[in-house]
Amino acid sequence: MTTDYTPMWKDLGLDLTAHDALLGVLGQAYGDIYQSQKNRPSGMGYFDFVVSEVHGLRVKELVDAKAKGRKVIGSYCVFVPEEITLAVEAIHVGLCSGADFAMDEVEKYLPRNTCALIKSAMGFKLAKVCPYLECADMVVGENTCDGKKKAYEVMGAMMDNLYVMDLPQVKSAEGKALLKAEFLRYKEAAETLTGKTIDVAALKQGISLVNNKRKAMARLAALRHNANAPISGLDALLANQIFFFDDPVRFTDSVNALCDELEKRVEQNVSVTDANTPRILISGCPMAVPNWKLPAIVESSGAVIVGEESCVGERGCRNLVDDSADDLDGLIDALVERYLAIDCAIFTPNTERTDHIKEMAQASKADGVIQYTLNFCQPYAMETMPIENELEATGLPTLRIETDYSQEDMGQLQTRVEAFVELLK
Repeated sequence: MTTDYTPMWKDLGLDLTAHDALLGVLGQAYGDIYQSQKNRPSGMGYFDFVVSEVHGLRVKELVDAKAKGRKVIGSYCVFVPEEITLAVEAIHVGLCSGADFAMDEVEKYLPRNTCALIKSAMGFKLAKVCPYLECADMVVGENTCDGKKKAYEVMGAMMDNLYVMDLPQVKSAEGKALLKAEFLRYKEAAETLTGKTIDVAALKQGISLVNNKRKAMARLAALRHNANAPISGLDALLANQIFFFDDPVRFTDSVNALCDELEKRVEQNVSVTDANTPRILISGCPMAVPNWKLPAIVESSGAVIVGEESCVGERGCRNLVDDSADDLDGLIDALVERYLAIDCAIFTPNTERTDHIKEMAQASKADGVIQYTLNFCQPYAMETMPIENELEATGLPTLRIETDYSQEDMGQLQTRVEAFVELLK
């Protein structure tokens, strides 16, 4: 029997008509892209269930937790430390959205030539279609780029619970000091919101929960490196997307169960591809739910995606926090070290990112790299050419794709990707 969540959505203030339209599009796209795949691991059944209940059961869990006094904190970026959120017994959910919504309304507030990710975040707020956003007790934005920085000024007038975190742009001693100051400020804000004080044991527990999630994702990433790919790039991307809003313990257990199955597939030479399938690494901007356009095109063109150098991917999951310190200051320092290692395009210089793309390509046995950039995302767009030059100098073919969330360029993208895949063959 299907649960009717309409009363809950109404209580959250969602626009039910617009929300039904969103779920309709999401369900259709998921069926067409995901459930049409062949030879999927049975462990993907859990992730299929999560998507089927993406605005249902998981949101009900949040609402029920709030009724018992817990707080929900939503964030738009991997720089917001989930470890601190969990240390105050709050629930951390990602808010990035990967679909156009209410664009006519959005363009009354933001220029048309604004990055699709920013416009989508604004559209989901204006249209009132995101239950995670509407049930959040605190929404954390961050000054990763100028577009986000100015958009948060506009969004701040639309919500009374927006908290903005500043971020360094240079990995220097001064940058590290700024990030530490911001993490301490976020710690105080989280403590004020929840009424709970973070001690060493609480922060270590938060670190352990998030480290375990990242370990599970690192295990999944390593399994994708096998010559016989045991899982499609689409399915692996889905796990990376669900990383941001599922219960951390349940998610970790589900990913590890999937990896157990994939290890058996590797042993038995069970693959989703054949031996001649080109292997592609995607690098660049994040791909939030339901932004499956490019991966679907790549894999329907006869290639397999073997890694994502992305915030929704290895960039957001790799590196653990050292929890060996026995005092709060030492643990905060460890958090800063881990998060400052993220090679986001906001940093200058950012040679670490190029080095890591090379490392990922080698480890995953990639035949080529697709650099994926959202229209008007200047930091990643500016990095594409030097990265392309350096990769191709090593003999690794690359393709630059710049697009948005619309379906208008599907034919053009299909043609370009198919030609690239043929080149790799």
